[in-house]
Amino acid sequence: MNAKRILLFAIGPISASVLGLITLPIVAWIFSPEDVGRLTMLNVAVSFALLLFSLGLDQAYVREFHEVNTKPNLLKAVFMPGFMILLMTLVCIAFSPLSLPIILFEIDSFFITFILYASILLSFCSRFLSLILRMQERGLAYSMSQLLPKLLFLLVLLVYFWLGAEAVFDNLIFANFLSLLAVFIIYAWNTRKDWLPALTASIDKTRQSQMIRYSFPLIGSGLAFWGLTAMDKLFLRRLSSFEELGIYSISVSFAGAALLFQAIFSTVWAPVVYKWAAEGVHPQRIKNVMDYVTLAIVVIWSLAGMFSWVVPYLLPPEYINVQYILLATMAYPLIYTVSESTGIGIGIKRKTMFSLLAAVVALILNAIGNWFLVPIYGAAGAAMASAVAFFSYFIIRTEASSKIWISFERFRLYGFITWLVTLCLIINLVKINVFLLFGIYFATCLLSLFVFWNQTKASVAFLINR
Repeated sequence: MNAKRILLFAIGPISASVLGLITLPIVAWIFSPEDVGRLTMLNVAVSFALLLFSLGLDQAYVREFHEVNTKPNLLKAVFMPGFMILLMTLVCIAFSPLSLPIILFEIDSFFITFILYASILLSFCSRFLSLILRMQERGLAYSMSQLLPKLLFLLVLLVYFWLGAEAVFDNLIFANFLSLLAVFIIYAWNTRKDWLPALTASIDKTRQSQMIRYSFPLIGSGLAFWGLTAMDKLFLRRLSSFEELGIYSISVSFAGAALLFQAIFSTVWAPVVYKWAAEGVHPQRIKNVMDYVTLAIVVIWSLAGMFSWVVPYLLPPEYINVQYILLATMAYPLIYTVSESTGIGIGIKRKTMFSLLAAVVALILNAIGNWFLVPIYGAAGAAMASAVAFFSYFIIRTEASSKIWISFERFRLYGFITWLVTLCLIINLVKINVFLLFGIYFATCLLSLFVFWNQTKASVAFLINR
């Protein structure tokens, strides 16, 4: 994938991130922290459904895409098992005494129930349709699919404000539903030449069985990873309040720069690296990418620390601690991105049990950390527990990849990531003066540019030549 295609893939996440930063203060000023917390629980439920019912076959699609000739058959083989199970599950829940809205939101409403189930189905279908654009390297179409729904969500909020609509959860969740519906429609239109043939395509049972065997450990690791990313919110919901959950959610949302980098890298990296592996590209080329990713992670995290003091000026007074919490919440997207590059040997060698091991260990550490820290520190405690858990996830994946694939130098990588995680923990325990905080992160950024001097020079030269 050349620089132009990478740029096309980046347009969507970058623009969506900018819109998100514009939308975030509007949501915080219009809706209460409690309703923001409830919206977070909706996202938790949707992400759980995606991880559980995709059965890991979405990753099997990415892994096998370049090794099959009948792409519609492959799409149908990976989509149908999970979709049928999800549909039957939702029908069973709908006719049972169980009320998901009460469990998630403490609200009993037919309207919210309908929106919840529809959001899960739309998100599931959109997940597989987005894979088509990713694997075909159709960056512009993928970017538009990311950008337009965010724009729609912002427009709906502005209409609410203009009409003086009541700031209630029903309106917030409906605006979110419209954005999910827009995602699905755009994906469906852009991939119609791919999924329409899949409707009548036959399924290669032998290959489907092979993919299920490949993806089976990914189901466990996927569920563990969901627990890893959602446990902080669940503990806040159980041991704290919707208000603390809302504050934490705003902190996570302000980590948008980190999520942006993760989204771009994850979108581009998997298709490219498996293509390289199929073509027999020398592993050193992959190792070079790891160094560039590490440098980018340190610089992004340092910039966030240097300018975190700006955040309180954008939000209502009740969100004053977001400036500290967001530095810990950035650990998830940034450390996860590094582990995607350093742990790639697990996917290349198809040793997915190591991904399961990493996720389970991190999940246990996250549970222990949240259990002890959330009752004391609230949102800050959840952020600290999550940072430590993802640090362990990264270490296990990196070490496993180095052992089963190729051994690579890790001293610089471990040094910077350990320092940044330690620093974000200290900041949430002891509120450091903003000038001192700026100086510490500025020094960290300069040191990373010096330590990764070859990558720094190459990056500067690339930008100048553009």
